[in-house]
This record gives sequence, C-alpha cells and structure tokens, in this order.
Amino acid sequence: MLYTIIGQDTPDSLEKRMASRPAHVARLQSLQAQGRLLLAGPFPAVDAEDPGAAGYTGSLIVAEFSQLAEAQAWADADPYVAGGVYSRVSVQPFRKTFPA
Repeated sequence: MLYTIIGQDTPDSLEKRMASRPAHVARLQSLQAQGRLLLAGPFPAVDAEDPGAAGYTGSLIVAEFSQLAEAQAWADADPYVAGGVYSRVSVQPFRKTFPA
C-alpha cells in the first residue's frame, strides 16, 4: 500500500537539511531502486523552484510499504529526523486515484 510521509521543518533548518541531505537522498534512492517510491521532494519556503536562503518548510514522500508500522519506522529513521531538520513527521495511508 502507498503511504504519505510529510515532514515539517524546524525554523531555519536549511543548514541542517544540507548536512543531512546525502544520507536522506540515499534512502530515497534505495526505495526508488526497489520500485517503491512514487514521488518525493521538498516544499520551498517561497514561491520559487530554488528558494535559495529562504530554504524549505518540509518534505513530501509517497512510497509503498507493507503496512503503516513499516512506513512509520522508515520515517522515524530518516536522517532528517536525526539531524533535527524535521520538527514533526506524519505518516498516513494513501490511495492513488489519478493519474490512472
């Protein structure tokens, strides 16, 4: 089943985000290689593709896991959690309808 993982950044998280990013991206690449990643990306803090020093307010990941507990454990182990980037992470089931 698909699950959404939404991480909300702490204030002024850009430096922490950049420090933890290589490990965070490596985990996403692993999900992608397994064919389990639908999409992932950050929320820019301003209306721009590259927000520069404004940074990001959080991230969205939509990926396949066998059950909610597995998705939650994966999210809890994210380097952005350990690195203090995220202040809060929510995980919930997701049913993709479109595009078909």
